[in-house]
Amino acid sequence: MFRKIYISIGLLCGLYHYGQVVLTAPPAPNTEVADPQSIRMLPGFKFSSANGTFRAYIGASSSGNGETYTPITVNYSSSIPTTENYIYTRQYLVPTTVSDGSLQQVQSVQFFDGLGRPKQLVNIKSTPTGKDLVTHIPYDGYGRQVDSWLPVPMNSLSGNIQTGVEGSANSYYQSNGINDTYPLTHKTLENSPLDRILNQKNPGNDWQSKPVVFGYEANVTGEVKKYTTVTTWVDGATSSALSVSGSYGDAQLYKNTVTDEDNNKTIEFKNGRGQTLLVRKVISASENADTYYVYNEYDQLAFVIPPLASASATVSASALEHLCYQYKYDGKNRLVEKKLPGKGLEQMVYNKKDQVILYRDTVLKNGITSFSADQSWMFTKYDRFGRVVYTGITRDTNPRNTIQNTIDNQSGDTFETRGGSFTLNGMSIEYGNTSYPTAVDKLLTVNYYDTYPQGAPAVSTVLNQEVLPQTTQNSEVSTKSLPTASYTKNVENDSWTKVFTYYDKKGRAISTHSLNHLGGYTKTESFLKFSGVPDYSLIEHKRTASDTKVNIKETYEYDHQERLVRHWNQVNGGAQELLAENLYNDLGQLQTKNVGNTTGSPLQRVKYAYNIRGWMTKVNDPANLQNKLFAYELRYNKPNSQFSGSARYNGNISQMSWITQNDAVLRNYSYEYDGLNRLKEGRFWDAMNLERGEYHEQLTYDLNGNIKTLLRRGKQLPGYTAPEVMDNLEYHYENGEQSNKLSYLKEIGTGNSISGYPLASGSTGSTITYDVNGNMKTQLDKGISSIQYNYLNLPGKITQNAKVTDYIYRADGVKVRKVFGTETTDYLDGFQYTNSVLKFFPTAEGYFNVETGKYIYNYTDHLGNTRLSYAKNGAGTEMIEESNYYPFGLKHEGYNVLSGNSAYKYKYNGKELQETGMYDYGARMYMPDLGRWGVQDALGELYYNNSPYSYVTNNPIRLIDPTGMWIDIQDGDTTYRYNNGKLYTQNEKTKKWDVEASVGDTSYAGQILSALTSISSDKESSFGKTFLGLFANDNINTTIQSSEGTSYAGKNGTYTDGSGVVTSFTQDVNTYTSKFGETPIKTKIPFHVTLFHELGHSFFDQIASHEELGKSWVNADDENNFSKDIPQSEIAASYIENLLRSEQGLPIRTSYSPDAATSTTLVNTNSIQWRPTVRNVNTRVFTMPVNVQVIYNKILNSKK
Repeated sequence: MFRKIYISIGLLCGLYHYGQVVLTAPPAPNTEVADPQSIRMLPGFKFSSANGTFRAYIGASSSGNGETYTPITVNYSSSIPTTENYIYTRQYLVPTTVSDGSLQQVQSVQFFDGLGRPKQLVNIKSTPTGKDLVTHIPYDGYGRQVDSWLPVPMNSLSGNIQTGVEGSANSYYQSNGINDTYPLTHKTLENSPLDRILNQKNPGNDWQSKPVVFGYEANVTGEVKKYTTVTTWVDGATSSALSVSGSYGDAQLYKNTVTDEDNNKTIEFKNGRGQTLLVRKVISASENADTYYVYNEYDQLAFVIPPLASASATVSASALEHLCYQYKYDGKNRLVEKKLPGKGLEQMVYNKKDQVILYRDTVLKNGITSFSADQSWMFTKYDRFGRVVYTGITRDTNPRNTIQNTIDNQSGDTFETRGGSFTLNGMSIEYGNTSYPTAVDKLLTVNYYDTYPQGAPAVSTVLNQEVLPQTTQNSEVSTKSLPTASYTKNVENDSWTKVFTYYDKKGRAISTHSLNHLGGYTKTESFLKFSGVPDYSLIEHKRTASDTKVNIKETYEYDHQERLVRHWNQVNGGAQELLAENLYNDLGQLQTKNVGNTTGSPLQRVKYAYNIRGWMTKVNDPANLQNKLFAYELRYNKPNSQFSGSARYNGNISQMSWITQNDAVLRNYSYEYDGLNRLKEGRFWDAMNLERGEYHEQLTYDLNGNIKTLLRRGKQLPGYTAPEVMDNLEYHYENGEQSNKLSYLKEIGTGNSISGYPLASGSTGSTITYDVNGNMKTQLDKGISSIQYNYLNLPGKITQNAKVTDYIYRADGVKVRKVFGTETTDYLDGFQYTNSVLKFFPTAEGYFNVETGKYIYNYTDHLGNTRLSYAKNGAGTEMIEESNYYPFGLKHEGYNVLSGNSAYKYKYNGKELQETGMYDYGARMYMPDLGRWGVQDALGELYYNNSPYSYVTNNPIRLIDPTGMWIDIQDGDTTYRYNNGKLYTQNEKTKKWDVEASVGDTSYAGQILSALTSISSDKESSFGKTFLGLFANDNINTTIQSSEGTSYAGKNGTYTDGSGVVTSFTQDVNTYTSKFGETPIKTKIPFHVTLFHELGHSFFDQIASHEELGKSWVNADDENNFSKDIPQSEIAASYIENLLRSEQGLPIRTSYSPDAATSTTLVNTNSIQWRPTVRNVNTRVFTMPVNVQVIYNKILNSKK
């Protein structure tokens, strides 16, 4: 019977690409499979009746329609024990005026022991099945928390303390598909009062023999070079000359070593002032990658010497130019000039508030359109609260130093106010123009706050929700302190995009109205539930004012803790389409996602699996594809012995396997890495477990991470005994290989096939050239004779083989138009047009094809790569396109070729493939054939040891390039982005963070959101909201994650580069000792204040000199009773913490140390007195001692 069905349906599938069940391995006992079309049993499938039963059905399964979401009934009543110390938290998800245990709510209880230490956290009935999620918090005999247990679901006791938690955790993680018996992190601490961590064993049996090891030593003579400087003053700035003065002697430096789970070592050397002098990454026993940090006589970071430059005995002038980072400061310790490797000089000018008001790079200095050399500067203007009000380009022919001196000696305001008016570039501006520069030649952006500008659409209600008014004339609240509108000009012309934001009475954004540069608009309105999650959203869009309108409705359903369980989409009043139905396990991890069509009959039922570390291991099962269209598996520490590949314990991926319904062939990659976690080799294995060398990539690197050689093979063609060698390339760089700029490529041995990289015939010398900003402007090998960049370093015109591609960008870098030959593509808020015809717009699970009227769904992998696109076709599922990739992103050719959709070009990392063969990442273009960028990384200073042209530090299997700088919250394997009071996840297709997320309040993300809301919710003053807004831009970002499983477990901290904040919800109880005459009290520090303090660290870590931040403020000694030095960074973080405290009427932190040691005094006794009964409305209600203020000013004025 099965053979007949296979033949008849198989022919049908060959024509229409319908989904079908494919069995390639023995099924588990008592298995049942079903498919409406066919079931294929391929070699590898077998079953014996001795093992139980196996049933297969053509049509519906005998057990119904499979997994779907079913709401549960929860009794929210709680029973907290009176014999325990605890803090009980309840947040209602529906409106109420009285305490009511029957209403939908989020509850948690934190239990404490007799010493006030947290001992158990219970999230009451928070799991999808209504169980308690319990975290056990034990201590060793010295009162130290050395074990951090993973949370475990337990039958609810309605808030009562749980017993037997460790045993329950062991049982839970041994089952439920995890199969591990070690659900905790264990730290070994040294036997000293410092309690320094010696090693940390992360959760999982396999990690118990693979700890992270910490070493604390001193240097030996000859181990670290001693760089020195001689600094003079030139044009009002430091000018340092660099030299090498031997090496540091024995025990002159601290030496801290971190060895990760794969034995990769990072060694950091610091001097007695806490300055990092050397970061050494060990590649092998005979090779290190050393990055040196050199400070001038004023303790300012003057040079950074990356590994390729530091490998030489001395640093030559050409090495400084091509490889090193150079910094100059003025007399106020402000960074005024910097020179990045292979890039021209950059200059900055400041106002009296030390805000950057002028900036130019060498392209601007050399002159742009309508500006001669030494004329143009990009300017920024602020309002009195430090908010950016407008930006543009000004003309000033004076040298930087002259301009700075003039501004320093000027009197008058340094800010602009509403009420003025002038018109420029076709836009009327409602601000004055009194602060420098007053000679405004070109506007770029304008921002409005507090009230709406003239011409804004008048909106009083949004979906029956009252809109927040502009004034308090008839309302207790208003839009004061909120951003209301932003105008952004196109770089290439004077067309503008205007975006208006409207809020409800709670200050939550409920509508945006975007007027695009073509005269059309996109209006988005959301109806919010009581808790703030959207119930539904309406989107209305027109390309131009006269075009046909598109209407979209998004509808959301949630479970009892407001986890998103269903997401519906409706276009132009048509039938509702299920985009996704989400089912979670009791840890809150996504377990099943039903995609497309309806809940009863989804197009695909996608299954997810994880290991004990929370790392995703499977999407569906490649060994048992059944009726899935696509499946893949990631292996870390458990590689399949049939393929090559070493076990990886530090998060690197050892192997990846995948299979699709296209041909039901299992394919595999195994990966090898060097000591810097750079990918050395990706080896491909076919369905017969043979390694024939197909689709193989092998690379070597220089010390900076520039690729030196690349071997790439293609498919083995019929009649050949080996696959073709596509490329066997040798990379050559400028300045005799002492540069990051690729100059030309050379074929070594065989290679350069038709499908390989097209080396220019007969070419001698450089085929790749750059402008003064380090942007690639020619690539003759590929026929690119010219790339012209705008002043945002984005390509405005590319000429390739006599064909021209023109781009138009907004001043914020967003691409709005591309013209290639006779084809014009418009990009308008995700809606994409070709020659004025709407082709598609993105959805949460793919896109909607407007021409066919079909929802297209995308299977994407862990990197966001589009792997398989499919759609409903009659009673089956039609596969549209399949894409598989080499490790560095070049697409596989030679198998499973489908017709696809020519208009939809979002492939690798979900980025759009350009006609040049590059991928557009927004900020720059990526070349997958060469595995590197064509322009420098704008954030290259965050990765001093790495080439600014290298892609994701050469680990493309694990990492993707970040596209924005924001506050991100890492909760398990899900990342949320915080923006203006809401959390968003990333749209899998557009990669925009515009998918509003729902999180339970007891989840980690939910608790962080609550804290951020507490920071920004005060409408009387804008400091908290303004400070969080500093992260919502392209300069500063941080990721907030739980401290559990890190070296900060049970504590709070900030990564040393500021890129991450780790938190614990258990806060110490400390004494506030006030200088203002109040009685010392024991009180629990509000968590949002602690989080704000850590965000302060993150902010300063990213903008200020690490040398200034790391200096010791108060030394560790017996008199102070401190076990370790208190760094100056605590002054900066505590200062902004006090700004928030004063804004919210909380006691001022007068000392850093809980015991109020006078050595850590933060506030003067003659400060403005804080009155406990009167709410503060002034954000400056205290002053620092002079010595502390001096330190703070140095930190603020220093630049990283």
